[in-house]
Amino acid sequence: MNMQISNVIAPVPPRSLADVGINAVMMRDIFLKTMFRMNVDRATEISRALCLPVPIVQELIDLARSQRLLEATGTLHANSGNEMGFQLTDAGKARALDALAQSEYYGAMPVPLESYREQVKKQSIRNIQMTRSQLTGAMGHLILPDALLDHLGPAVSAGRSILMYGPPGNGKSSIANGIRDALGDKIYVPRAIEYAGQVITVYDPIVHSAAEDSQEDATALRRSSNRFDNRYVLCDRPTVITGGELALDMLDLTFNPTARTYTASLQMKATGGVFIIDDLGRQQEPPQKIVNRWIVPLEEHRDILALQSGEKFEVPFDTLVVFSTNFHPNEIFDKAALRRIFFKIKIDGPDQEMYLKIFAMVAKKKKVPLDEASLVHLLKDKYPTIDNIYANYQPVFLIDQIIAICNFEGIPYQMTPALIDRAWANMFVRDERIVH
Repeated sequence: MNMQISNVIAPVPPRSLADVGINAVMMRDIFLKTMFRMNVDRATEISRALCLPVPIVQELIDLARSQRLLEATGTLHANSGNEMGFQLTDAGKARALDALAQSEYYGAMPVPLESYREQVKKQSIRNIQMTRSQLTGAMGHLILPDALLDHLGPAVSAGRSILMYGPPGNGKSSIANGIRDALGDKIYVPRAIEYAGQVITVYDPIVHSAAEDSQEDATALRRSSNRFDNRYVLCDRPTVITGGELALDMLDLTFNPTARTYTASLQMKATGGVFIIDDLGRQQEPPQKIVNRWIVPLEEHRDILALQSGEKFEVPFDTLVVFSTNFHPNEIFDKAALRRIFFKIKIDGPDQEMYLKIFAMVAKKKKVPLDEASLVHLLKDKYPTIDNIYANYQPVFLIDQIIAICNFEGIPYQMTPALIDRAWANMFVRDERIVH
């Protein structure tokens, strides 16, 4: 299968139990729990469940048999290359239940934190060189001034933090999404990592979009596990987008007391990709407090997380953080916080000429013929009522309103001063007192 995997160096599959990098008892217990919970009984099935090559699974089978935790069933499965079946002995079941009482985690063998650190380095977002054509390609649906791309390009290429600010409705969120689309290559995300005997799940299908299913069948498994360590999933560079709902505890590990396992924090899931904090200033926590939480990660490219026991440990921080706000930075940050955000880019509303360009482009796309008298009415009579403040969202809003009215009235799409008035009335709410 020819696949563009970018120039990221793939994690090498382990060749022996020692290569897996995890304590032998922990590996054996995950192996027993997986057999118990997933009801798998052949080496290739177990290999697929544990995301380990078959020869290593065979080593685990031999280890468990030597400890009388596993026995051969004596039945060969004809439909699977005459593979031998295995089952847990009573002692094996007891050990599996005991291990499940300590942690419900089973399935993919975790990657040790040290190996994860090395892989993050190989696929760092700071290794990406963004060209102007890549960025304009990803932003093609937006009409942006050249000067904005002049600022944005170096910021994305540097893989450093970006603060976008300016009045609402001018595409800060769209630009943030465009940055994500421009990255375009793929990285390897671990299904889970292990630190101090604790398992932290990282791969999240909601955040990570897998580039392929590397587990279609046993032969494909053998092929793909020769290509890269199957404990990782090949994914597009991730993007995490949060808005007003962001709370500081989302930036910590989540402990599930029932399963007794951890889930990676939001910014850890965004490693190698983009973390967008939209609408900064709308969260319950003050913006200054949110930015303070990022100071060490942004400056030192490492984050500090804590286990339930209170033990703290370091994970790599390799994320392009994009803050987006409708407030002026000086209103919500002190100078020390602003100094730590590497690029500050103002996203302003368009001038009249740019506004007309956007309006014409949207009208053409939506098949609404332009009408000179209506445009003159819009610019001379309507915009002066709001101090001629143009915003990028307005053309789309007005034209969508006109389309809705035409559909309702059963008339062909058209533009008239009267239709402009009706559309405009929906864009703003008149100031008035509601009597209760």
